[in-house]
Amino acid sequence: MATLLRGVGRPLCAFRGSPGPSAGVPLRAVSHGAGLLYPEHIPTSLLQKVLLAAGSAGMALYNPYRHDMVAVLGETTGHRALKVLRDQMKRDPEGAQILQERPRISLSTLDMGKLRSLPEGSFGCAYLHFLDVNKFHQDASLFHQWEIHQGDLLQKVSPDTRAPTRFVDDEELAYVIQRYREIHDMLHTLLGMPTNILGEIVVKWFEAVQTGLPMCVLSALFGPIQLSAQSLQLLISELIPWAVENGRRAPCVLSVYYERRWEQPLQALRQELGITEPPLRVEGLV
Repeated sequence: MATLLRGVGRPLCAFRGSPGPSAGVPLRAVSHGAGLLYPEHIPTSLLQKVLLAAGSAGMALYNPYRHDMVAVLGETTGHRALKVLRDQMKRDPEGAQILQERPRISLSTLDMGKLRSLPEGSFGCAYLHFLDVNKFHQDASLFHQWEIHQGDLLQKVSPDTRAPTRFVDDEELAYVIQRYREIHDMLHTLLGMPTNILGEIVVKWFEAVQTGLPMCVLSALFGPIQLSAQSLQLLISELIPWAVENGRRAPCVLSVYYERRWEQPLQALRQELGITEPPLRVEGLV
């Protein structure tokens, strides 16, 4: 038993202890050492994946701000959903181009000067505004940082705060889940959702419908336990139906080459994707 637990613990210790790769480096099917499919790959057996999934699920439910555990849960339970998403991307010309070129979203790949020069109302301007409002800064750590702001819990976000993929044993699927993580802030921008607890739950409902990832479903179902009675009522009566409807209507959001849509008006992109305005503003609600 001790040997088994040590075998399971090694991948998780490596996950927490080693730094992530440069987000400017695309994931590719090249040799990265014995059994490694991409730079940060940690090969695991089926038993190890099951135990990692159970442990990370428990930790993520106990403390939703353990984004390292949320990442492990997504990677160890999402194989089937990731294959579906990969196939959807391959059937879409823009999505297939993304899979071929493997773009990454990071401080090193974003042209911040260009984003700041874009006109008001453009998607790129709205995305930059989202980063600015949520305390984007050059020294962002690997995971989200949190602060209390006017009685609400807000995330400090940066393009570099997404955990690197480690436990997916297919380099193409590893890129799919990495892309999902890196466009998360774009979805906040498109949906008009802040990074408070309520806003994150609404985005997770949209992502759950869009991706089918068990991690998204779990977050959408159990995240609301943190809400006040007033916010919970608004979530159930208005925001969840809106998020689900938009998630069903929109095409696969992973198939949008966001880096080439900066100049596009935000409203035009929303209309293209079938995303409507939220039924109410959720800033300040918890």
